[in-house]
Amino acid sequence: MADVSPVQYFIERFSVTCNWPVSHVQLACCSSHCAVPWQDKNIRVYTTNNLEHPLELTGHHGNVSAMVLGTLKDRLILCSASEEYVIVWDINRCYRQVKEGVIASGRVVGTLLGRVVHLSLCPQTSKVAACSGSRVFVLNAEREEVLTVLKAHLGPVTASEFCPWDFNLLISVSEDRTFKVWDVKKGDVLFQSAVLSASPLLSLFFMEQNRQLITGSGDGQLWCHTLPADHKCRLVTKLDLSKLEQKLENLRIINSPPNGNDGITHNDVRGTVETAKPVLRIWAQGPQYGHASMHQRGSCVWIGSSDGLFLLDLDTSELLITLPFKGDLSISMAGSLAISHGCAENILCLLSSLFDCSVVLSEVNNAQLDDLLKGFSVEEQLSVVPSSPLVPESPLNAELTKLGLKPQRKTGGHNKTVNCVFWSHSKQWFLSSSEDPTLCIWTPSVAEPVLTMGCDQFAKPISGAQFYYLDKFLLLASGSDLQLYLYHLDTTRDDIKRYKHRSKSKLTGKFHMETGTDITSISAINDFYSYIVLAAGADRTIQVFDMNHGCVATQIPDAHSRPVHHLAQNKGSLFCSQTPESYNLFLSSAVTDGLKMWDLRIARCVRRYESHVNRCHQCSATFSPCGRFIATGSEDHSAYIYDTRSSGFLHKLQRHSDTVLNVLFNPANPEVRTLKIIKP
Repeated sequence: MADVSPVQYFIERFSVTCNWPVSHVQLACCSSHCAVPWQDKNIRVYTTNNLEHPLELTGHHGNVSAMVLGTLKDRLILCSASEEYVIVWDINRCYRQVKEGVIASGRVVGTLLGRVVHLSLCPQTSKVAACSGSRVFVLNAEREEVLTVLKAHLGPVTASEFCPWDFNLLISVSEDRTFKVWDVKKGDVLFQSAVLSASPLLSLFFMEQNRQLITGSGDGQLWCHTLPADHKCRLVTKLDLSKLEQKLENLRIINSPPNGNDGITHNDVRGTVETAKPVLRIWAQGPQYGHASMHQRGSCVWIGSSDGLFLLDLDTSELLITLPFKGDLSISMAGSLAISHGCAENILCLLSSLFDCSVVLSEVNNAQLDDLLKGFSVEEQLSVVPSSPLVPESPLNAELTKLGLKPQRKTGGHNKTVNCVFWSHSKQWFLSSSEDPTLCIWTPSVAEPVLTMGCDQFAKPISGAQFYYLDKFLLLASGSDLQLYLYHLDTTRDDIKRYKHRSKSKLTGKFHMETGTDITSISAINDFYSYIVLAAGADRTIQVFDMNHGCVATQIPDAHSRPVHHLAQNKGSLFCSQTPESYNLFLSSAVTDGLKMWDLRIARCVRRYESHVNRCHQCSATFSPCGRFIATGSEDHSAYIYDTRSSGFLHKLQRHSDTVLNVLFNPANPEVRTLKIIKP
């Protein structure tokens, strides 16, 4: 990653000082203009590409408490509010008036509404929402008219926004720690959330492409909810900004060079008192504003807090980068801020100081952010589908010979709990492993195993086993070792030596976890030739083995907050094929930490699923044959169906009497089988 400092990210465009504190005033900023309160109850409007000769607007009799910039019928307008008036200014018209020597004037659309703390515009329907006290006034943006008054919150309303895909909906958040969905025409509450936090809700933002709503609180908590057509919002994920920053800092320490200086800009949180990070602003920069870099994906949002900007990927619930307000910047702690895209698609941040009367416009360089985020990709791209032939020394070239084979010493079945069952690709055999530790291969029609591998071959219990490489090998995990066996199955019997089996097995490779931790789960595709084997460890890592070269190709540290108990790859079926790139997706499940989907090519989590309940049991998940859906068990007596393209669940399959542990898609028909806990 590039050696950078905060000053290289933030370029301070200008700084002004007001004659009264503006730390809690809603600031206004867009790609072309920004507005700040000025002396004597006035407003100054600056163009972002030329900060000289600002436009000065007069008309308020009290201090301005809220402002917002937007478009109305292709006209750039500014809406501002004080205790006496809510005024709409046509910016282009004001420029013409000043040029003609006339004082710029606006249109009063609201009178004596009290102290307005937040304004929002709905340009398609020419409406303004003004939050004052516990009420939201919906005003006509073209003339003085109160269309409706929304009153149901038990505390002051802190923000409200019109829904971008349904202009008749408005969402409001309040100090009563709830959000409400309103029908603007009728003035009715369509949905009311539960109390979400111990601190007031301060901000909200719509993710239009996902039909989701994000709310943020004063203690740094974020909630992402779906907003479906029936208005029954469902929680998708809950995040803690401070914990995400601590996790990113720990990862930086792990990956830092021996001298401890990696050059990455992050807050050093070691040895400091942890403070709350209020979510003052949420904003997204989509690819429609320029080239689609990583931080411009539809799932990435910028979080503006009092001490910096945070880039968050909602799909993965991961913090990508932090940009603290420090260095040579005039403001180190912000009271309020506004974020927008600016020239060359850079990010503009207009912020007011928490402690004094200054306001600063800063610019964030997108190109340098792109360079920094390139460090997240792996050097050599991996693929489940082989792209090259086997190398001569590959362990997958091994063949079974008669020399060195020993007859199996044990017959019968298992003596302890069976922990794994797996069918062969040919469907003629299935294997089972146990805590004995033993591994047995069976035929469906015979009660005795065809092959038994005894406890003298394994030092620790078998944590996972399966057929591998189109049934050529047996792949199993015991302790910290991944073992590869050749085998030969023979169901014929000698009438004289009827208890002696002729099936054989031979160890052809043993591979160790790089961290030395015990393996908790393994996964490999057996439906076609693949060199890739995944192994999860008790130390919360996921290691990717390249069996062609017999080594660990890459590893993912801290994949979950708990050890991974289940891995599942997207493997399609005989009845449904997919593109080669699709097979590089895999799932990991961990107790209390939800379900994650990973892309092997970049060794990164690409989406997270948390709607199901998984607090103590080892619930598993699987891909559908088409690769579009994911099914997982849950402890709320249900199974959940997710779409791989969205973090919210599609269906909740209920009517189970206990925890659903395992789920399985029918390979040929659109059906799902579930297995629940059976109590004695």
